[in-house]
Amino acid sequence: MAVVSWKEICLLTGLVVGCYWNSLFCGFVFDDVSAILDNKDLRPTTPLQNLFLNDFWGTPMSEERSHKSYRPLTVLTFRLNYLFSELSSSSYHLLNVVLHAVVCVLFLHFCRLLLDRRTSLIAALLFAVHPIHTEAVTGVVGRAELLSSIFLLAAFLAYTKSKGTDHSIVWTPIISTVFLVAVATLCKEQGITVIGICCIYEVFVAQGFTLPMLTYTLLQVLRGKDGFPYAVLQTLLKLIVLIISTLLLVIVRVQVIQSQLPVFTRFDNPAAISSTPTRQLTFNYLLPVNAWLLLNPSELCCDWTMGTIPLVETLLDPRNLATVVFYGMLIQIFSLFLLSFSHGFKLLSQRGGLKKMSWLLMGFLLTTHAVKTFNRNWDWESEYTLFTSALKVNRNNAKLWNNVGHALENQNSYERALRYFLQATRVQSDDIGAHMNVGRTYKNLNRSREAEEAYIIAKSLMPQIIPGKKYATRVAPNHLNVYINLANLIRANDSRLEEADQLYRQAISMRPDFKQAYISRGELLLKMNKPSEAKDAYLRALELDHTNADLWYNLAIVNIEMKDPSEALRNFNRALDLNPQHKLALFNSALLMQESAPFPSNESKKTKSSLSDKLALYITKKSRRSY
Repeated sequence: MAVVSWKEICLLTGLVVGCYWNSLFCGFVFDDVSAILDNKDLRPTTPLQNLFLNDFWGTPMSEERSHKSYRPLTVLTFRLNYLFSELSSSSYHLLNVVLHAVVCVLFLHFCRLLLDRRTSLIAALLFAVHPIHTEAVTGVVGRAELLSSIFLLAAFLAYTKSKGTDHSIVWTPIISTVFLVAVATLCKEQGITVIGICCIYEVFVAQGFTLPMLTYTLLQVLRGKDGFPYAVLQTLLKLIVLIISTLLLVIVRVQVIQSQLPVFTRFDNPAAISSTPTRQLTFNYLLPVNAWLLLNPSELCCDWTMGTIPLVETLLDPRNLATVVFYGMLIQIFSLFLLSFSHGFKLLSQRGGLKKMSWLLMGFLLTTHAVKTFNRNWDWESEYTLFTSALKVNRNNAKLWNNVGHALENQNSYERALRYFLQATRVQSDDIGAHMNVGRTYKNLNRSREAEEAYIIAKSLMPQIIPGKKYATRVAPNHLNVYINLANLIRANDSRLEEADQLYRQAISMRPDFKQAYISRGELLLKMNKPSEAKDAYLRALELDHTNADLWYNLAIVNIEMKDPSEALRNFNRALDLNPQHKLALFNSALLMQESAPFPSNESKKTKSSLSDKLALYITKKSRRSY
């Protein structure tokens, strides 16, 4: 393997820094919010083992609502960022830039195996500045791709050393490869695909076989005229080790997700739930679409879900021609890769005028890609800039209209947000989430009648309830909030409390583990003077989330309503154990201790003493902050 010089490393690193330094001024946007801002697994108070029990977003893998994205090593790097800078986005972006530089250097090592020194450097430079990588580098959650790429390339480079000078098998690099593949997979699931690349490299590069040679050898063996050559047996042994390792990793992965696939709806991925041949035709068409973006990254978008690319539903769709052309070119590239790129560019660069033209072309490509990447980074400055830039490329994705609306909603610009939410309902009239967004915005604008109408439309798009039917695989968990939102809206009218309760119970019947439905119903039952039923609702919610301080506080309020001050104080204490600065728990427990009679039992005295100490500590801290 050709050596990569320090000059080349510095050149690549400098280019990466030049293209991405402005990403340090970007914030947390899009999926960063769920993976970082809302993810409790980043906090030092969360046990480290939770990283290996929860998905990428901090949801337990055992729960049906889990995305099943198991990337604990990536989350661990986020946690290290939080340890040093908490939620300062600059440090997260800085580490991503560093990781991208490492990927570029490893990619140069990889290119040196297949191309000459000059061509491999050009390939690595283009890789470093290509605008399509901005999502992986400037988007903080793109770190999963960066880390997985590092270990994927390292695994492949290790495998290339598995052949000794005497053509014997060297097992240490193979063991290293298997280990690095496992690490890459723990960063992002696609890391396991490097095993296939290693197999292709072993057969067609390391051993120098061709398809005709392999076919001839196999036919000779089947006819009994000859045995397997020693080189073929060696290759088979190495491939068997790789395949068994892959199967073991897949088995472990299936066990981690507890044999449950993530819940996706037609809004997330219409092609995935389509019938044959629509599904196959659409997925194959996505390959030339992505190849075109690689060759011509002029129109990049942060979200390609929902209606971005219409389904390819028949064989007569003219887009199938792009798929056929793509596969034809892929076969040609695989067959003639070295000649068509490495030697072809070398030939061009050595011929007078063509030499100057080829270098000018490469210089132009590097410059335009670098400028495009630098400008593309600014799209990640805020959620508003990111999603408005996406709408310039694709106006048929209701999710993008919704996300711009969310960004404006976060700025309390409700009138502007409403326009985007309404446009989302026009783009996709059956989008439940869009109608829910419209209803919520109307509510924020104090237009209750319009809000209720929007929620009723969203509710009408939900599947009809069938007794005994399981809905978890048919309904996105967030869509069930339509029952909560509508109930919360109408319960402001005391004459409609029973109607609101019916909506809460409807949500629970569709998803028995819907924690928020129990919480909201508990609040309503307390308002309806039904403390005993409210207590049952909160206890059920606590079964689903016993670490929620607010739930223990609510249960304590129910205990007060049921004239049980001792139990109330104990539950206030549990809330304060989970959140020592829970203001309402501190205030109400202090009031309760003042108003309640002398405590007869030692346990109650201890509870009172513990609460008094916490209240005193909280007041002391607040006093210190006031100076």
